[in-house]
Amino acid sequence: MLNERRRRVLQALVEEYIVSATPVGSKTLVSRYDLGCSPATVRSELSILEETGYVAQPHVSAGRIPTDTGYRSFVDELLERRNAETDAAITAPLHRAAEIDDLMRETSAALTRLTNCLAITVAPSVSTARVKRLDLLSMSPRRALFVLITESGQVVNRSIELTSEASPEEVSEIERALNAGLSGKRATEILPLRDAVSTAASDPHDPRGPSELTKRVLDEILDALGEADRDRLFHVGVPALLSQPEFHDAERARPLIEFLEDGIAVLGALSEALDNRALAVRIGHENRRAELGNLSIVATNYGTGSADGFLGVIGPTRMDYGRAISAVRIVADELEDALG
Repeated sequence: MLNERRRRVLQALVEEYIVSATPVGSKTLVSRYDLGCSPATVRSELSILEETGYVAQPHVSAGRIPTDTGYRSFVDELLERRNAETDAAITAPLHRAAEIDDLMRETSAALTRLTNCLAITVAPSVSTARVKRLDLLSMSPRRALFVLITESGQVVNRSIELTSEASPEEVSEIERALNAGLSGKRATEILPLRDAVSTAASDPHDPRGPSELTKRVLDEILDALGEADRDRLFHVGVPALLSQPEFHDAERARPLIEFLEDGIAVLGALSEALDNRALAVRIGHENRRAELGNLSIVATNYGTGSADGFLGVIGPTRMDYGRAISAVRIVADELEDALG
C-alpha cells in the first residue's frame, strides 16, 4: 500500500513518462510537478518504488519508468475518480448511418483520432439480435432472395437456389409464415424452429405441413448469420499504433502486426479483457497473449437493447489512460445513441 507522498511521486512519474517516452529523473519530477519535497526525497521515494516493483530503471545512470504494477496502481486510481474535465474535453458525435458497417468504421476512426491508438469496434452479434422483419423475394422459379433485418439495424441477405420450382405466391406464403414465427425473436431461436420445421416437413401424413422450401430458407438464414458474425470486427489505426516510439524497431512490431491480422485473436483478446465487466483495462502482461505483453487494452460494452457489442483501444503500456478511458466511455455512449 502506497503512502500519500509515494502515490503522488508515482502518479507524476507515470504522467511524465506518458508524454516523454523517456526515463524520468527526480529533478524533472521536482521541477514540473508540485510534489512539495526535495530532489533527494524524491530519489529516496523512487528507490522504494523500485524495490516494491512499481518502477524500474532501464540503465544504471537512467531515470525510472513505470512497470505494469505501477501503471495498474495509476489506472485503479483513475477508475475510482472519473475525470469530468477529461470527459468534457472529448467530443465524438457519431451520425446514424444507413449501414451498420459504416457506423462501426466511423466509431473506430473516432476512437483512433481521440487516443492515437489502434481502435476496435465489434458490431453486436447478429445471432443475439432480435428479428425485426424477413423479406423473401421470388427471383425466378428456382431462385429466391431473403433479406433479414434485426431490431438493431443489421441486415443479412443471401440468394437461395431452390431444389424445386416455387411460384411467387408460394414464396410470399412462406414469407408470411416465417415472419409470424420469427418476428421479435432472437436469431438464435431460429435453430429450434428449423429443427421443428424439418421434422414436420418430413411427415408424409401431413400434406399441409411446412414445405421443404421453408426448411431450405431457414438453413440458409442460419448459415448467413454465422458468416455475418465472423465479419463483425472493425479496426482502424494501425499506422497510429506503429508510429509510437515503442514500435520503431521492426522486429518488435512484427509479432503485433501478425496478431492484428488474425481477427479471431483480436476479438478474443477484447472479449477476455472485458470478462463481463462494464469497463476494463488490461495492462501489459495482464493480457494472456504474448503479443500483447507491451500493450494495454481499454474496452467496454455497449448495448442496443436487443443486442450487445463492444469496443476498445489497444496501445502501448505508456498510453494516456485518462484520455483512453474517457474516450472509450464517451464513444460507447455516442454509439448507443446513434444505434437508437
